[in-house]
Amino acid sequence: MEKKRYTKSNLPSKICKTCQRPFEWRKKWEKNWEQVQYCSQRCRGKKTNPKNLEYS
Repeated sequence: MEKKRYTKSNLPSKICKTCQRPFEWRKKWEKNWEQVQYCSQRCRGKKTNPKNLEYS
């Protein structure tokens, strides 16, 4: 199976499920990029939970 090679000009990106900001591929996520959902440990710890949402 052929590995994808990324350069700075063509890095894939995703939207963080918590903060809704875009984040780009990192070398440390190379093996599990498909499962990455959060941009940082901080956002992973602040997962949005429907029970915690405040309605205005």
